[in-house]
Amino acid sequence: MNKDRIEGNWKELKGKAQQQWGELTNDELDQIEGNRTELVGKLQQKYGKTKDEAEREVDDFLNKH
Repeated sequence: MNKDRIEGNWKELKGKAQQQWGELTNDELDQIEGNRTELVGKLQQKYGKTKDEAEREVDDFLNKH
């Protein structure tokens, strides 16, 4: 899924992202606005994941939706 498609579908994906990563707040998800890099960074910050772990998790999430 390319960056434009992520941003274009973000409103739809935001609720699913909140279910997947419950520690992310609505405000944080609004700030991310579908930016993959921002999402990876928030997962690293909130969950203590490595960059590779967070990227893999985001990619898996996006491929499912």
